[in-house]
Amino acid sequence: MSWESEKRWSDKFIPIIKPILGTNFIVESSIEEDRDHNTDLHILNMGAIRFGCRIRRYTWYANYKNEFTIRAILPSGQKTELEKILEGWGDYIFYGFANENDTDLIYWFIGDLKVFRLWFLRQLSSNSKKRERKNNSDNSSKFFAFNKNELPKDFIFAESEIILS
Repeated sequence: MSWESEKRWSDKFIPIIKPILGTNFIVESSIEEDRDHNTDLHILNMGAIRFGCRIRRYTWYANYKNEFTIRAILPSGQKTELEKILEGWGDYIFYGFANENDTDLIYWFIGDLKVFRLWFLRQLSSNSKKRERKNNSDNSSKFFAFNKNELPKDFIFAESEIILS
């Protein structure tokens, strides 16, 4: 599929993603804030918070639910997700898997990209584990696959899974 058609497919999940982000980034204020400052709710950060959102198809869920991928090479030479992240763009990644009917998410997590950047750069400098770039099946790009359990615990900001019966 083309980039445009993949984007259209994943963008249909934005109405599902927005309330999840709201639930995790808008919090109840303390009793003191409510009593003294007329504040029942507040946003964790008043500046712009940038989220990269990535949804994978259901067919990948069973074997790769603990894995997330980040595009590392494009044949066109355009900047990849990895390059943008390492340049400091994006505060969080929202990563999820669609359900079988492409109507909802069955699993998602929010990862802190500040934690990822530091971890990734340490991995590069230590050369402790060489990471293999993988080809997308359509050869449209190459990517790195990361197991979220390899990253520091504070990488995962929030996550949720619908248990399939």
